[in-house]
Amino acid sequence: MKTLNETDLKNLYESDEHLWLEESIKLLKKKRFNDLDIDHLIEELESLGKRDKNRVSSFLEQIIRHLLLLQYWEAEKERNKNNWRAEIQSFRTQLRKYLTTNLQNYLIEEFDTIYNDALDYVQEKTGFNVDFPEKCSYTLEDLLNKKWFPNKD
Repeated sequence: MKTLNETDLKNLYESDEHLWLEESIKLLKKKRFNDLDIDHLIEELESLGKRDKNRVSSFLEQIIRHLLLLQYWEAEKERNKNNWRAEIQSFRTQLRKYLTTNLQNYLIEEFDTIYNDALDYVQEKTGFNVDFPEKCSYTLEDLLNKKWFPNKD
């Protein structure tokens, strides 16, 4: 079996990223660190971290969106209440699957931004500008709790 070196890996990255990944893993397992394509490895690890952050923030934003709809959109509540509650449960389940301590800390740091993005969406979707809370009235603990719903539900 041919042994790949760093130059071979760099070329492989450009032509077959999946094979590059498999070969990089083999080198890591063999502790052949000098043969690794470090630049692309760093790029891939940074991309992986960004993808995970985007995933959990998206799930949290979806939870907040649906809670806001459930709590404030009275005209649609009777028809959509069960759907919104089911969506909230689904997003909570998905979020818990990916959540780590590091990613939870990220959500805490980005909480206000995530809430504002959810609020912008809900205001656009509903077509009205209710006096929504300026700051999120839900805690992260509430949002992650699969049994919690706002009192006005």
